Amino acid sequence: MLLVPTIGFSQDLEAILEQESSETSPLTFGTFNGTRLLNGHSVETRREGVLEFLISHRFGRLNSGFDQLFGLDESNIRFGFEYALHDKLTIALGRSSLEKTFDSYLKHRLAQQKTGKNPFPFSVTLFGSAAEKTIKDYLPENKPTFSERLTYTGQVLIARKFSPNLSFQLAPTYVHFNTVSTENDSHDMFILGIGTRIKISKRVSINGEYYYNVNPFESFDTKNSLAFGIDIETGGHIFQLIFTNAVSMIEKGFITETTGGFFKGDIHFGFNISRAFQVKKPK
Repeated sequence: MLLVPTIGFSQDLEAILEQESSETSPLTFGTFNGTRLLNGHSVETRREGVLEFLISHRFGRLNSGFDQLFGLDESNIRFGFEYALHDKLTIALGRSSLEKTFDSYLKHRLAQQKTGKNPFPFSVTLFGSAAEKTIKDYLPENKPTFSERLTYTGQVLIARKFSPNLSFQLAPTYVHFNTVSTENDSHDMFILGIGTRIKISKRVSINGEYYYNVNPFESFDTKNSLAFGIDIETGGHIFQLIFTNAVSMIEKGFITETTGGFFKGDIHFGFNISRAFQVKKPK
């Protein structure tokens, strides 16, 4: 587990994460810049009372040509609000333009990497989400129920900070679809995600992320999600520039429904921007 990859993304890295770290503290902070790797989550959670506003964009395919301005004529967007009830527990709500999807999640930091007399070699965070697709892509007589529109995702995020400049993450993932396209498609999917972050300066890092789907859909040709990006921390914001074959920005989408081939040019440029606000003083 300790020899596999990950990445990050967030608000003011210094103010929210690294300010907690000191030479006298046995806990390891700032494994990643923030709560996101690229498409997926990192082990990081916010400090108690922090509200984070996240805007994510994914444009069309770069290989769509000049007529589509290399994908910039198309745009999918997600807005999300994430609130830390305390340092180890975050709740969130988001809305994506793709398939008009609403999503929510809970994220709990179970264990934190530390040194000292009782060291622990890695950090562990549990993630659980539910997503509802609300696009009206059905005939009136075939309207799906609320339950039929739901998809669930569960992850165990395991990460280690090997040095101030190098972090890795492993993300065993389970996705359940209440409804699938054909009886040959599995309702339950098992995926292994890996990622890494390499800092090249105090405020810039290079990131990578890959999800391997063990049992993908059989009714249509899907690809494993792959992403590369750059994190730029600017004090109050984190800008994350992303190149990925996935257009969706929520787990059930980019992990299990990606259809583009990254090395065939089906690359979507995108970005994440986050802004964190301390709306309540921590206890």
